[in-house]
Amino acid sequence: MNLPKIIRSSGDHLTPREIVAELDKYIVGQEEAKRSVAIALRNRWRRQQIPEELRDEIAPKNIIMIGPTGVGKTEIARRLAKLAQSPFLKIEATKFTEVGYVGRDVESMVRDLMELAVSMVKAEEREKVKAKAEEAVEERLLQLLLPSAPAGQEGEAVATREKLRAMLREGRLEERFVELEVAQKAAPTIEIFSSAGMEELEFNFKEMLSNLMPGRSKVRHVKVSEAREILYQEESQRLIDMDQVVEEARRKVEQNGIIFLDEIDKIAGRDHGRGPDVSREGVQRDLLPIVEGTTVTTKYGMVRTDHILFIASGAFHMSKPSDLIPEMQGRFPIRVELQALGAKEFQRILTEPENALIKQYKALMATEGINLEFTPEAIQELALLATRVNERTENIGARRLHTVMEKLLEDISFHAPDLARQQISITAQYVRDRLANLIEDEDLSRYIL
Repeated sequence: MNLPKIIRSSGDHLTPREIVAELDKYIVGQEEAKRSVAIALRNRWRRQQIPEELRDEIAPKNIIMIGPTGVGKTEIARRLAKLAQSPFLKIEATKFTEVGYVGRDVESMVRDLMELAVSMVKAEEREKVKAKAEEAVEERLLQLLLPSAPAGQEGEAVATREKLRAMLREGRLEERFVELEVAQKAAPTIEIFSSAGMEELEFNFKEMLSNLMPGRSKVRHVKVSEAREILYQEESQRLIDMDQVVEEARRKVEQNGIIFLDEIDKIAGRDHGRGPDVSREGVQRDLLPIVEGTTVTTKYGMVRTDHILFIASGAFHMSKPSDLIPEMQGRFPIRVELQALGAKEFQRILTEPENALIKQYKALMATEGINLEFTPEAIQELALLATRVNERTENIGARRLHTVMEKLLEDISFHAPDLARQQISITAQYVRDRLANLIEDEDLSRYIL
């Protein structure tokens, strides 16, 4: 009996329920969206457990998240990628419209994702060879501190070397200067202006020129602490197998990569009665092969996009998902609507997440010796005032809390270095004194908040 080959992937131990629980630590509400992305992530693991002949037939179920700005669309995708330890790229769909279409094509997003994956895998490999690299660095530092001994004095040199080794490990030689030879790449003095789709040619041409130039080295007079860092980079690079790094990075991109296409509603045609919007529809048609599955040439080789998960998002104020071309709609079968946030959600956002705004400001002020305390009434008042500003001006969701908090603590932040160590309590009255008048004045609130 042929059993399917099991491939371990990042995040494979998490069930959808556990993924949602992890997302709950950072994102308030939006249960439907969390469930959808949790299922999508788990499906990637499920796909890798089935027989190979069927595995390639299963395409990822791409998601469109619909909702106003500041409700958590980007944060959900970003936290999901971090949770899965997947290569993740956030890109604005409007980047490829005619207005901003300068020297970039849609395939560049896959190249950028591959670059990110290579950096990610290289960092993992560097961690694996850390112990070996540090040993090699120590030997090279000892060589710099104590060059080879003359003939007949080897025994004395060994004893001195061991003393220096002990001092080095204790950190007593960090300020001593050594002479270190550092390799320098001769950069060709030529600039290349390439048009859209020519990034690869530009890179290869620059690389070819730099390889033709003879390598040069420069002797630098640096402290041991600085020399250790330079040598560590050299040694870890020498120990890492770059071919293996590239192969693993390609596998991560092709099997676990996530591309977050923000503002996809901006490339949807709004009025079909006046004919198609060439710029917007053109971008959709350019994006379509990437989303459907194609092979993109990168400087690390060919990368297939068939199993990259695409998560698109947009407010869809002026358009709707059905305004996208039919082929694009078909490639995003899962649609999730995110709810607008009100005072109740704002109150939770200020206090509950692990990176809650109030926790951030308390930590910032603690560096100046100030212990900030917020009363429950003050938090409630902040949430209400932020909601009122959103209702009266542009609704920017939870991002309004950043503006309101910054304005609230402006005086304390400015004078903090001059204040003695103390505890400052933020009460509902303090919040009203600082913000209520500003909010009541509609002209001021429009420009300041």
